[in-house]
Amino acid sequence: MFNIERWQEIFEAISKNKLRTFLTGLSVGSGIFILIILLGIAEGMKNGIGREFEEDASTLINFWGSSTSKEYMGLGINRKIQFSSENYAYLNKRYSNELDQVTSRYTNWGLISTYKEKTGTYPVVGCMPGMQYVENAYMNAGRFLSEKDIKNKSKVVVIGIYIAKDFFEDYTKAIGETITIDSIHYKVIGVYSDPGGERDESKLFVPNTNMISLYSDPTNVGSFLLTLNPEEDFDVANTKADNFIKQYTTYLKKSNTIHPEDDKAIQSNNTLEHAKKFIDLNRMISLFFWGIGILTLIAGIVSVSNIMLIIVKERTKEIGIRKALGAQPNSIIAMILHESIFVTAVSGFIGLFFGIGLLLLISPLIETPFIYNPSVNFGVAVSTVIILIVAGAIAGFVPARHAARIKPIIALRNE
Repeated sequence: MFNIERWQEIFEAISKNKLRTFLTGLSVGSGIFILIILLGIAEGMKNGIGREFEEDASTLINFWGSSTSKEYMGLGINRKIQFSSENYAYLNKRYSNELDQVTSRYTNWGLISTYKEKTGTYPVVGCMPGMQYVENAYMNAGRFLSEKDIKNKSKVVVIGIYIAKDFFEDYTKAIGETITIDSIHYKVIGVYSDPGGERDESKLFVPNTNMISLYSDPTNVGSFLLTLNPEEDFDVANTKADNFIKQYTTYLKKSNTIHPEDDKAIQSNNTLEHAKKFIDLNRMISLFFWGIGILTLIAGIVSVSNIMLIIVKERTKEIGIRKALGAQPNSIIAMILHESIFVTAVSGFIGLFFGIGLLLLISPLIETPFIYNPSVNFGVAVSTVIILIVAGAIAGFVPARHAARIKPIIALRNE
């Protein structure tokens, strides 16, 4: 039930000790403010890491051949390993139920591309249709390579939007035009963009069959890139990827006559493994931030408890008079608790709104690779303040209970 006299007493007590109340509220409010900012930074780091790994498909696995480091079956070391079309065919057949997308990739970095009087040197990548999804590329105009293009060794090319703007200014005008790559004419059938930015938007994709026939030994189809069927649980997906890498690496070693214990001949990369390292680091940082914020809040709560003890000490005679006039212990406890909860609640919500306001203000200004859109879940923030208020009530209960136990005769003798 609302008691206006009780609130008048609270505001009168606060007005008599403005500086003390302000400093107490400052310690509580700053604790919430610091916690909100730290949680916002942790969330921004999480968002930044997620955006960095959007550059390629999240389950991307890459296999490529290196050089042998162990002699095996009469074959010496430093033997260059190259993947064959049989290796690629086995990959598609044996793991057809596990693969989401797959492509072989053969890259030539030194080819000159020309359109009319404009010339540039860009990476030319021979690939399969799955490359679009492996790279997380999306089409701005036209289409990507098709199975028909691969089979027919069609002289077609898909160019990054960076190249399209360089050659054509308006990328929509690129479709149907002819680009000369190393003296061979290719028809532009598509323009793509990539979350990786300029680096990944400066490539030309052509059918892998063309690249192999023009620049490679027919038995060398380049490296393999693939994604596995997605899993809802990150740890399950990572375990699945690790098992796949072990199985297929074992096959590649056997197929290419490599020593079973030669760990250098076949190289692989699992983006989930890298993502896991960053996610684990982010979790540790988040826990560290939570620890700092909670310790700051505890310091504020302790200050509230100390201030309430001082208030009880100052109002000992008043409390004695109240009890002599018939005040019950519960009413004494309620009087002290109300002031403690009021100061804690007001300070906590002020700190909350200042923290969220600052995050909203600086969020658009932060443009670092690993911090993006720092923010905090409003529900979590409010829950934190509610917990703080409960803690403030507990902090005020100790001095309140002490006040309720004071005997009137002793209180009235207090100087």
